Amino acid sequence: MSSSRRVGLSRSLGWLAAALVMQACGGPVPEGPGALPAVPPGQVAGALEAGADTEDILTRLQAIPGLTVLGEAPSPIQGTRFFRLSFEQPADHRTPGGEHFQLRATLLHRSVSAPMVVYSGGYSLNGRPSQYEPTALLGANQLSLEHRFFGASRPASNDWKLLDIWQAASDYHRIIQAFKSVYAGHWLTTGGSKGGMSAVYHRYYFPNDVDATVAYVAPNTHGLDDGRFVHFLERVGDEACREKLRDFQRDALSRRAELLPFMAETGDTYGVLGVDRSLEFGIVETPFYFWQYGTPSLCEQIPAPGAPATQVFAFLDDITGMASTYGDASLDYFAAYYYQSATELGWNRYPTHHLHGLLRYAREDVPSAYLPFPVEKRFDRDLMLRVEHWVRREGERMLFLYADRDPWSAGAFDVRERNDSLRFTVPNANHLTAQIVRLPEPERTLALTRLSAWMGVTPPAVQARTLAPEATGDFAPVVEDRPRL
Repeated sequence: MSSSRRVGLSRSLGWLAAALVMQACGGPVPEGPGALPAVPPGQVAGALEAGADTEDILTRLQAIPGLTVLGEAPSPIQGTRFFRLSFEQPADHRTPGGEHFQLRATLLHRSVSAPMVVYSGGYSLNGRPSQYEPTALLGANQLSLEHRFFGASRPASNDWKLLDIWQAASDYHRIIQAFKSVYAGHWLTTGGSKGGMSAVYHRYYFPNDVDATVAYVAPNTHGLDDGRFVHFLERVGDEACREKLRDFQRDALSRRAELLPFMAETGDTYGVLGVDRSLEFGIVETPFYFWQYGTPSLCEQIPAPGAPATQVFAFLDDITGMASTYGDASLDYFAAYYYQSATELGWNRYPTHHLHGLLRYAREDVPSAYLPFPVEKRFDRDLMLRVEHWVRREGERMLFLYADRDPWSAGAFDVRERNDSLRFTVPNANHLTAQIVRLPEPERTLALTRLSAWMGVTPPAVQARTLAPEATGDFAPVVEDRPRL
């Protein structure tokens, strides 16, 4: 876990998990965000298979109002073409005649008659050719979107008041409506974690834009101090492992003076939170990250009280990714997430009752603490509850997947079967490994059958292949290995 998590988190500061995606797709790993050269359509690797539609898709894309085709790049995925795009969006959808900005996107094209999957990770855009689980299962096209205020997709004014879930949902709405002039088949939105949440919010505001939604490990948090996550962490795994984690926390907090010098070796500065507060937050949050990304086998690696300081800090850094979670560069990169959490998305509470007398910054681990500027907008305490109630009462053709060991599943959305919606929990899984193909039978067949019906396809060959969990190599993970959600 040590090297893979550090690599994934550090790459999230540039192009999120680019190499991981390429490896998952079986292709070479280009270096740097500029390594996507424009390629004439006739020379694109993995050109359309025989029998597929042969219309000039590039010409049709160029005719979509507001869309700019930045270039076409080789795709390692057979039968597809890959385009890098930008789409003009109003900074404020309430005043469409005002400031505009370019929202980055990519398109994996198979056929104008195939279904369309709209994907977002909820953060910056992964600019490499890849397909996610619903895309592979359905043999679909895939339109991947960057979230506003992440990466290059932000208004020049950088007006934070323009960052809310309605504005982002309106970004989805405008680009979906524009692309329907080319892709007239069934449409589906999907995403993992914050990306899955974004897909849900879009359906809340624009329920008829698409036919269905598949949301992976997407929590709904109650307020800025949601205690459901505390209860989850007090029950996940076995008691022996949980007690080892509590012992580790108490030992680490009592040895601050020994551990603080290691913070200077993590490769970042801690001006926003401060070094001591960052260290404390990391220790307090260790059990959450342990179960979010790890497996029970890691219980054997938890240092016992009195272990050498180098071993204690190495474990802490391995689990929490200190620089990637609390360092200034990471906080700047993910500032939009913390702003959204402080104003609308909410925040989870961590178990601290066993750390009485050891904390210097109790109750300070809140999203506004991670920002270098004050949050002037008041937190909307009712918004997430309204979304949650809509999903339960009215959300149709929605499929939610959670993982039994992922703390975020404590905030799982509830659904109603009468709305033709489903919710599954993948056993022996964490935040990164909750997938349809990992569901046990008969849940897996039910999920695939319902998904196929929603999207108007019957893919018997794909369904047969997905009976084996090793089929996951055909698609990229919907959640990149990164801090927080």
